[in-house]
Amino acid sequence: SGGEQQMLAVARAMLRRPKLLMLDEPSLGLAPKVARIVYDALNQIRQRRTTILLVEQNAKMALKIADYGYIMESGRIVLEGTSKDLQENEDVQELYLGLGGETISPKGWRLYKKRRTW
Repeated sequence: SGGEQQMLAVARAMLRRPKLLMLDEPSLGLAPKVARIVYDALNQIRQRRTTILLVEQNAKMALKIADYGYIMESGRIVLEGTSKDLQENEDVQELYLGLGGETISPKGWRLYKKRRTW
C-alpha cells in the first residue's frame, strides 16, 4: 500500500541516522487512517531530535508535529510562525485547517505582506 511504501522509504532513510529528513507530501494519496500512522512515525522521529523538513498540503496534520511553519501561495511565503501561532491564527484556521464557519472564495482571502529576509 501507499502507506507501507512511505514507511519503508522513511525507514531506509533513517538507517543512515540523518540529522535532517526531507519529505514531500508524505500523506499524498493515503487514507486518513494510514496518514495518521505515517505522521505518528514522523512524530517519533522528531522526538528523537532528527530535524524534519516537510512539504505538505495537509496543514492540520503537519502543524501537529511542526515546531515552525511557513504558508506559501503561488510560490511565495505569505505567512510564517510557530506551529502554535499558526494554529491559533483565524485565517489559517478558516483557510487551511477547515475550522471556519462559512465557505469563502479565494477572492475573499486576506493577503499578507511579508518582508523579504533573503
